[in-house]
Amino acid sequence: MKQRVFVTRKLPDEGLRMITKAFDTLVWPSDVPPSTQEIIQNAEDCEGLVTLLSDPIGRDVIEMLPKLKVISQYAVGYDNIDVPFASNRKVVVTNTPGVLTETTADLAWALIMAATRRIVEADEYVRNGNWNVAWGPELLLGSDIFDATLGIIGMGRIGSAVAKRAAGFKMNILYHTRSENEYTKEIELQYNGTRADLHTLLQKSDIISLHIPLSSETYHLLGEREFKLMKQGAVIVNTSRGAVIDEEALFKALESGHLGAAGLDVFNQEPIQKNNPLMKLQNVILTPHIGSASVKTRTTMAIMCAQNLIAALNGEKPPNLVNPEVFD
Repeated sequence: MKQRVFVTRKLPDEGLRMITKAFDTLVWPSDVPPSTQEIIQNAEDCEGLVTLLSDPIGRDVIEMLPKLKVISQYAVGYDNIDVPFASNRKVVVTNTPGVLTETTADLAWALIMAATRRIVEADEYVRNGNWNVAWGPELLLGSDIFDATLGIIGMGRIGSAVAKRAAGFKMNILYHTRSENEYTKEIELQYNGTRADLHTLLQKSDIISLHIPLSSETYHLLGEREFKLMKQGAVIVNTSRGAVIDEEALFKALESGHLGAAGLDVFNQEPIQKNNPLMKLQNVILTPHIGSASVKTRTTMAIMCAQNLIAALNGEKPPNLVNPEVFD
């Protein structure tokens, strides 16, 4: 008899076909995520669970799934999963790292360029019929990227990919990270990047891009105090996790004009609430968590997700293992 798997959302076909061929598979039919209770009901007899970032897989869920052997996450991050408890129950947790690095770095740069040059505002200006003079000396003035200082918070795969793109704009690169790694060495040696403490980076950067995981240490890492340290007119971009920024403090800094603009792909609550005050500001670009949203990347993620699931349910060590302690 085939092992059973519950997939909490329809994945790109190539990966989903691999799963359905190998296992007795139930796929959640809606784009609206299943509730916690619906996940439990659909996965209660399953050995495998395929999840997204929007699925809360805490202790309360794992305890109710006695047959569960593997949680295959369709994402790089896994802060939605209680990994320590999963490990305690010998449940394998996997993710899909690496493949979305360049795609997410591309989006970070799209937000940097759109925010600094006020592209969304300019598009609306034209579409709304407000462009009545062919050229104006002070029309929609933005800020320069070339020769500016880029501050990168988090120098891992994605942070380093963003830094490499900055070299083409002759930018001065500052970065803040917890420890040295292969990426920090490369950025320093080949791209003249400089490691800085957080306060120095905030004070000296014209543009700041966030690339850090969410944890108790990074929750609201940037708040009122940190925004006050930033340059007048500075731009901030976040493609990591929404909760690393205090959104209320960010709104105040943007509304007052102290910060020039922001580009946000992630939020404290997703989907963003319609009454979120950030929605009112013209100097904020908002995108719906699309950092990895290219056809090629999402398809590759689905294949990786399937490979992780298949390996784990076959009793093998999966290629992208989050909690290796389960095999100790």
